[in-house]
Amino acid sequence: MLKSIAIVTLVVRSLAAVEPAWQQGLHYTTAVRGEVSSELAQAWDTAAMRGQPYVLMRPASGASVFLRIIEAPAGTVVPEPLLTYGWNATELLVMDPDALAQSVPAAGFRLVGPPANLGAGEQAPRAMQAIGPGSELLYLTRIIPGGTPYDLGAARSPVDRVFITVVGGASMEELRAFYHDVLGLQLGETMQWAIGVLGRAHGLPAGTKFPLAVASLPRDFLVELDDYPDSARPRSRAAGALPGGMAMVSFTSDSIAAIPARWRRKPAVIWEFPYDGRKMAATIGPAGEWIEVLEATASAAPAR
Repeated sequence: MLKSIAIVTLVVRSLAAVEPAWQQGLHYTTAVRGEVSSELAQAWDTAAMRGQPYVLMRPASGASVFLRIIEAPAGTVVPEPLLTYGWNATELLVMDPDALAQSVPAAGFRLVGPPANLGAGEQAPRAMQAIGPGSELLYLTRIIPGGTPYDLGAARSPVDRVFITVVGGASMEELRAFYHDVLGLQLGETMQWAIGVLGRAHGLPAGTKFPLAVASLPRDFLVELDDYPDSARPRSRAAGALPGGMAMVSFTSDSIAAIPARWRRKPAVIWEFPYDGRKMAATIGPAGEWIEVLEATASAAPAR
């Protein structure tokens, strides 16, 4: 079973445009700057990613949930969010979405959904949506403890860690089967939900509802499953590369061997940060979303 979200990976046209926007607008700091290693590219079975520049960023709170931004190799198409299947949105815990709605445009983020309460009552979550310079869609959400039925925590810095990732696909049944039967997550019932940003992206009438389900990790994290309209399309991918846009979500687990997934390569031990000697493997879900699993415990250090 999956335990937590460890990394969200974005593949963008220009690393130089996206990194400073996250630093200035969202107060993320750069923990690592480098190039995708041969070992990691091999473990993903993505030869075209080897040597691509990337940064690993973390929130001001210091939480060990990272954003990895990789510059796309030649031939990669970075789609506008919500128009293709796969990972489409990253939700971050924040303290004050109303203040962020005023400040983030100056850092290069485009507002696509104004701050609004997600339910009734003073403790209801309040969220806004914005698209960054890498075409990354963000939900910036204030959670008050006790305001949701889930144990999600609350922001410890103005913009804190990822706590929900959103995948959109052509079949809710396939998404539910994969996240429950293969990845071992607990799923709530499928609901009909008005997702404003999704409807607007596809030119549908206001208030259009879509099938939505929530897959729960043990605590602090959720995966939202959305059934997309017929106008959505599969996301293209250049040979040997990760898909463009929100490409991959990395989760921790006690045991990769206990997950009955079709891994792209045999699980491998990666020593670079933030893997730190942990075994990892990658697979692709039913919507074309890439999923990386890291074992929670590191392997023994190699003999010298």
